[in-house]
Amino acid sequence: MKNIFLSASIPLANRHPKYFESADVIAIRDSVIALTSILLPKHRIIWGGHPSITPLVNYVVEKTLENRVIIENEAKDFTNDEKENLGVLLKKEIQTHIRLYQSLYFKNRFPPDNEKFENIIFTEDLGEPHTSINLMRSRMLGENEFSAAVFIGGMEGVEDEYKMLKEAHPQAILLPIVSTGGATKIIYDKIFPENLKNERFEKDYGYMSLFQKYLIEKI
Repeated sequence: MKNIFLSASIPLANRHPKYFESADVIAIRDSVIALTSILLPKHRIIWGGHPSITPLVNYVVEKTLENRVIIENEAKDFTNDEKENLGVLLKKEIQTHIRLYQSLYFKNRFPPDNEKFENIIFTEDLGEPHTSINLMRSRMLGENEFSAAVFIGGMEGVEDEYKMLKEAHPQAILLPIVSTGGATKIIYDKIFPENLKNERFEKDYGYMSLFQKYLIEKI
């Protein structure tokens, strides 16, 4: 099982306009859902718990669990007790494909979906946002080996994570999904290596096939 880093958020209108003006909210949501869907069967997704992204990941986790239970029940006639045990076992198995990092600085603002995840790593509240978030990111990128990183939409945090990821994991595959706009588009336009640019990152909204070709088949 490979670790895949997700750096993503939905830009806010009341923040810097350079992120919001190019952001495609539908594309951000679709790409996060597609990425989570294609990774859950075999690999692990790790992210920093942005409140606009965690509910999307949880949506896929719940749908995946529902589908797995249906498939297993169709394959065999289970008793009610067996069905209950099956659901518990499948949930535990799916949760191994998820790792969520959260800074305790934001403990009063965690999205309710956090409670659905078993593998949450909480990092210390250092008393102010910048240093607390930086600690969380440093631990997230330092405690895990990443085969690839996917960048979707986002604001300044995505720019920071791109630079940190490149330094900590220089061999990781980088997938900036430019069609989602935001910080990802700025990264792609200004600092992403020219030899790695790909028109499909810019214009392809078929995210399942995009991730299959440029992520799953390469890791």
